[in-house]
Amino acid sequence: MGQLDDYRLMARIRRFEERLTALKDAGEIPGSIHLCNGQEAVPVGACRALRDGDHVTATYRGHGWAIAREVDLTGLFAEMMGRDSALCGGRAASPYLSDPGRWFVGENSIVGAGVPIATGAALTAQRTGSGAVSVVTIGDGAMNQGNVHEALNLAAVLDLPLVLVVENNVYSEMSRISDMVRVRQLAERAAGYGLPGRVVDGNDPDAVAEAVTEAVDRAREGSGPSIVEAMTERLVGHYSGDAQHYRPTGEIAAAREREPLARIRRAADADLTARLDAIDAEVSTEIETAVTAARAVPYPDPATAEEHVYV
Repeated sequence: MGQLDDYRLMARIRRFEERLTALKDAGEIPGSIHLCNGQEAVPVGACRALRDGDHVTATYRGHGWAIAREVDLTGLFAEMMGRDSALCGGRAASPYLSDPGRWFVGENSIVGAGVPIATGAALTAQRTGSGAVSVVTIGDGAMNQGNVHEALNLAAVLDLPLVLVVENNVYSEMSRISDMVRVRQLAERAAGYGLPGRVVDGNDPDAVAEAVTEAVDRAREGSGPSIVEAMTERLVGHYSGDAQHYRPTGEIAAAREREPLARIRRAADADLTARLDAIDAEVSTEIETAVTAARAVPYPDPATAEEHVYV
């Protein structure tokens, strides 16, 4: 992918999240949503390293990963509206959606719970000899979860084809990660599992792609897991309605100068700026078309409420 392709995909994710916010404010989205505004370069760069058959497991802040994995936009909007979408029938909404057809194992609202799930996908790939790789993304706070430690230790011992991408956006919910750990970088913990760990600029899709490609190639050839820590920042609150009183004055404004879309635009000449403007217009049309189509999807039949429920 070239710079314009990266920009288009990152703009699609950004506009999707912005439109989702408007729909939430208008009462069309039930429940809470967790947005990835500012972090778009991480899924865009990481998914560039993947091929069909490779699985992705995300956190509840995983809309960007779903879009980077080419999950249908109309289906995503419809699912989050609680409509009978082709993805999960309105049952998953924002924090649990999945699309096995696009190898998107899905999201999880339990912090760190995606890592053992992705480890299972990696174990399956190893046992079946499919050659697939399992990529899982977590936030910085999840590195303190016990199930993450257990899954990484198992994956390391078995040399599973697993790649862990830590999206370090500085905050674990409302607490700075620097106040919660003693290591300078979370990737340093990889040494404790006997794994390679690498820190990259999470606002640069090329840097992310290069690091994840190296990790994916290593996993695919049977050399086991890796940890990639992508340093980034979110431009919005932890969740919809988060007033962000815990963030110092000027921090968000400074982050807006560093975020991936602004970075590309700042370095663009007049010709490239015009092309980026055209892409933004096309993406906006694409998003509005998806919203209109999603609104036409009916709500689930209440009589089906007990379907897919196992006791």
